Amino acid sequence: MSTTLSPTAEVTVRSALASPRLLRTEALGGLVVALALIPEAISFSIIAGVDPRVGLFASVTMAISIAFLGGRPAMISAATGAVALVIAPVMRDHGLDYLIATVLLGGLLQIGFAVAGVARLMRFIPRQVMVGFVNALAILILVAQLPHLVDVPWPVYPMVAVGIAVIVGLPRLTTAVPAPLVAIALLTAFTVLAGVRVPDVGDEGELPDSLPSLFVPDVPLTLETLEIIAPYALAMALVGLLESLLTAKLVDDVTDTGSNKTREAWGQGGANLITGLFGGMGGCAMIGQTMINVKASGARTRISTFLAGFFLLVLVVGLGDVVAMIPMAALVAVMIMVAVGSFDWHSVRPATLRRMPLSETLVMVSTVVVTVWSHNLAIGVGVGVLVAMTLFARRVAHLTETHRTVVEDEHGPVAVYRVTGELFFASSNDLYTQFDYAEDPERVVVDLSAAHIWDASTVAALDAITTKYERRGKRVQITGLAGASAARHGRLTGRL
Repeated sequence: MSTTLSPTAEVTVRSALASPRLLRTEALGGLVVALALIPEAISFSIIAGVDPRVGLFASVTMAISIAFLGGRPAMISAATGAVALVIAPVMRDHGLDYLIATVLLGGLLQIGFAVAGVARLMRFIPRQVMVGFVNALAILILVAQLPHLVDVPWPVYPMVAVGIAVIVGLPRLTTAVPAPLVAIALLTAFTVLAGVRVPDVGDEGELPDSLPSLFVPDVPLTLETLEIIAPYALAMALVGLLESLLTAKLVDDVTDTGSNKTREAWGQGGANLITGLFGGMGGCAMIGQTMINVKASGARTRISTFLAGFFLLVLVVGLGDVVAMIPMAALVAVMIMVAVGSFDWHSVRPATLRRMPLSETLVMVSTVVVTVWSHNLAIGVGVGVLVAMTLFARRVAHLTETHRTVVEDEHGPVAVYRVTGELFFASSNDLYTQFDYAEDPERVVVDLSAAHIWDASTVAALDAITTKYERRGKRVQITGLAGASAARHGRLTGRL
């Protein structure tokens, strides 16, 4: 009987605890994630300039904390490269105590953002930005494996190939055990029994031999300290929330279930506070490990997230000598397949690209290029949203039209301009050029019944049109305004 769950299966903690089959899926998923977290946490510690134990303990406390506090079941949070890059200058210039103070302040800011409702801003991120986010992250995961494939002993390459073959082929035979776990176990056993010397987890850095303990940063509680850590704490809070909320949305799509984004936001803040108090470097959601947990292992509940942190603690503290023997080739194979599975191949098919409007493709490509270039998902997503907004404004602006007719009534000729479309800064800035000020009769009507005023730029443009006619002794009447457009025009006209 298969233990891999349907992507749309609704599984709760209670149902998983009541079912040995589901509980085994959750436990094995957590174990695979824990194994994959070890080299990642060590690598991110190096990026941040801290001892590997700081990154490993951060991954433990983040995963365990978010299992209780977060809003997205089965999502994995731990020490991440994005957060490490943001806070690295604090460690370099001021030391560990200031870094931990930055993490604590970043957690408080994330809780503040959650209370302010920042999670609701997710609806402003277009689908093509999300596609670019996923594709860029898949590329970054793949690129991160390259150092483990360059200048290494030749057995690494066939071992990676065997690992990939196991991950691809085993699910066709059985799904009783996650294929990534089998690949890791087989390749580790091979290197130990055959005596093959290849890079292993132990080569990445020293593993801790004691439990994490409370850590209170020794920094002066002064305005100067706040000035030092605040910019980095703000960047950490924003980057961490953006990555976490985007990852939560992706898991929602993969599992066809919903999640509480506001709870996820303050959960991330709470997890970072706890992590900082235990001397960790902070973190956020990890899409690679989350995809291992959700897609490769089939986990669906908070149990797998909690066990990932628990198993990581047991592995690095209690079984450090055994874990150190795991060949990096096995973990590289796992991450390569995560990258391949995460990439949205449908988005780059020729048929899709031919069908998709050029502007939509440009949004996706710009998100990918900037993210891969900067190695910062927040910057890439920000640029993607800006490109999408610019192209949308340009497209909508071109839908605005002005039609002129001259009619006769009992008082003589009247020039009637019927404006249709959405009037905002992009469409109204050149609106004044569409009127014939010199040739129009003394009476002009601007009919806006088929238009909508969205901003002050439009009101200013209408005032400019009225002024130009008045200088020629002509009278302008603006008609057709209703609702919000009438209220906005009445409040601003003549005052800009």
